Amino acid sequence: MEKKKPNREEAMALLKKHNKNDALVKHALAVEAVMGHFAEKFGEEDPEKWRVIGLIHDLDYEKYPEEHCQKTKEILMEEGWPDDYIRAVQSHGWKICTDVEPVERMEKVLYAIDELTGLIVATVLMRPNRSVMDLTAKSVKKKFKQKGFAAGVNREVVEEGASLLGMDLTELMEETIKGMQSAADELELRGDL
Repeated sequence: MEKKKPNREEAMALLKKHNKNDALVKHALAVEAVMGHFAEKFGEEDPEKWRVIGLIHDLDYEKYPEEHCQKTKEILMEEGWPDDYIRAVQSHGWKICTDVEPVERMEKVLYAIDELTGLIVATVLMRPNRSVMDLTAKSVKKKFKQKGFAAGVNREVVEEGASLLGMDLTELMEETIKGMQSAADELELRGDL
């Protein structure tokens, strides 16, 4: 029997059930927006699926950071989510907390942009206008090279993700910024523009 495809409303309810931290919810919204942007860029048939996976990718992180990706798998299995959704979520923790390698294009995008969205938010918050709307990849790349800036961002994962997608780092950054610009208000990153 094929499992029912989850929608955004169900994903959001599940996200908020397991995450009370506003920063984690905003991160999920950022990843959701970027996943949707890439789905449309690549002409994927089901951008909502990409968005939903982006929204719930860190479902377990607030309550179970030591079991990240593992608890999400358990939660989603209990909720009856389809296996490909679960696999995609697990693949973003490849080499960090899972051995599930990103194979599908959707998985590769999630792997590549997850950490990058955090770097972009940190970059925006350091800008005088606090806006993602006029942010350039050049500015993000400058911060990317400063290892002490947003030190929690795993730059190797971002670089490997770009490589998996066959994109250079600048293009990955440009497209990720565009995705985040599409949700600037929800992310509270429109700033003074």
